[in-house]
Amino acid sequence: MASVALLVPGAIETRTGGYGYDREIERGLRAAGWDVRLVELDSSFPEPTAEALNHAAGVLAGLPDGSAVLVDGLALGAMPAQAERERERLRLVALVHHPLALETGIAPARAAALEASERRSLAAVRHVVVTSERTVGALEQYGVGRDRVTVIEPGTARAPLARGSKGGSGSGAVHVVSVAAIAPRKGHDILVRAVAKIARQPWRLTVVGSTDRDPRAVEELRRLVGTLGIAARVELAGELEGPALDAAYDGADVFALASRYEGYGMAVAEAIARGLPVVSTATGAIAELTGAGGMIVPPGDDDAFAEALSRVVSEKELRQKLAAGARDARERLTSWDRASRRMAEVVSVEFQR
Repeated sequence: MASVALLVPGAIETRTGGYGYDREIERGLRAAGWDVRLVELDSSFPEPTAEALNHAAGVLAGLPDGSAVLVDGLALGAMPAQAERERERLRLVALVHHPLALETGIAPARAAALEASERRSLAAVRHVVVTSERTVGALEQYGVGRDRVTVIEPGTARAPLARGSKGGSGSGAVHVVSVAAIAPRKGHDILVRAVAKIARQPWRLTVVGSTDRDPRAVEELRRLVGTLGIAARVELAGELEGPALDAAYDGADVFALASRYEGYGMAVAEAIARGLPVVSTATGAIAELTGAGGMIVPPGDDDAFAEALSRVVSEKELRQKLAAGARDARERLTSWDRASRRMAEVVSVEFQR
């Protein structure tokens, strides 16, 4: 039986797109007959404590010679010395959702330090897996050649078409739903400024996403919503999963995500799987995912996002046209089975080198 160690920072059940990817890959490899050793490293990554780094070093040192090791980039990028120490003994493969230095809101000096750290870590691995072609380009500045990178896009679970994809949710006001943990990179500030600019139009906004991960960002968002005078029309629903998340998508007329940066755009894929019209930004694989199902604007452009959202909220025919495009695009979404098979192929190659 083929075996692989999967190292992730913190609990793999953490509800983000990156951890969701890791969970599905783990399940897929197990289902394919792989012996997967899951190791949950300390949750302090990518700002690891000394104890966290010592634990990670011990985990790697305890693996048998020649072991295949798949390491989530959120941890790998912050442990270059540990990766360098084991580069000849272990078959290290990096899984990079997006480079650490490109996180929104970090100080320039910290971003430079993260880039230098991740550069060393990536030089120590045999291969790098990324979730979109955009990340391939981003890693060029880290000296990672295209021949060392494989793109394995996330899968998307099949889902029933939402009511909003078939003429409207029936709620009266156009229901805009956004799904993303509240953090600066996800652009919730851009989104709420956009809806505030179209206050005379009939809309309501539900933001689905963790309110615990970045308390400062949540506080700033609540303050902004209050300052803009739209608190009665904006709901911060918190983190949802299972039937509750399905109900949020089903009750939407429009899906909106104003991210400044994405490695892929898994929440957009989930919306497309339900046939929802999308307003989002040209980052990650979002433009390719949505096809004719979305209005895509440059990231960080408040005016462009507000204009696109205004049109989709006010023009029912446009929403219907985008929904038709989303229904077409949903047929092109890849599956988790396919993603897991590709990951198995990548890891298997390392046994042959």
